[in-house]
Amino acid sequence: MESIKEMNIFKMTTPNKTPPGADPKQLERTGTVREIGSQAVWSLSSCKPGFGVDQLRDDNLETYWQSDGSQPHLVNIQFRRKTTVKTLCIYADYKSDESYTPSKISVRVGNNFHNLQEIRQLELVEPSGWIHVPLTDNHKKPTRTFMIQIAVLANHQNGRDTHMRQIKIYTPVEESSIGKFPRCTTIDFMMYRSIR
Repeated sequence: MESIKEMNIFKMTTPNKTPPGADPKQLERTGTVREIGSQAVWSLSSCKPGFGVDQLRDDNLETYWQSDGSQPHLVNIQFRRKTTVKTLCIYADYKSDESYTPSKISVRVGNNFHNLQEIRQLELVEPSGWIHVPLTDNHKKPTRTFMIQIAVLANHQNGRDTHMRQIKIYTPVEESSIGKFPRCTTIDFMMYRSIR
């Protein structure tokens, strides 16, 4: 895990009342990244029945994962092979979730549960919208990893259980080795941007 050794732990603090970030689908429309969460195996430290991984990944901001146990609350994302990851996007909504809203999150990467290293720590202040977490080293190079773990260390108002509404993971799109072509950025052309 050569790139992790170069990383410092970045502390990201949101300003008072976190401004909503761009919808991650806008990132995809640029043609520079694609969402790869469906290639991973997802697991949770705990969840209330009907509020688990399916709700966290259903593209619906009205549904959510709700933990059901002691902190830290964990989301584990495991890939079958070493995977390049560039950005993690988390949707949180303090207006709807109040004391269930995370206030301190740790993002860890590694080969498995036994060698995870923290690469980001976020302090969130009443977030409402998408939180974009770069998974890059000091040289802006994406991380290569088998596993990502998101740990909710604390909630607003000392809440016990947590709500997360959506999580997305993005990898950079490789340039064509045949030659450089203009990027297809309109919705109509997005389906033709890769040849299989």
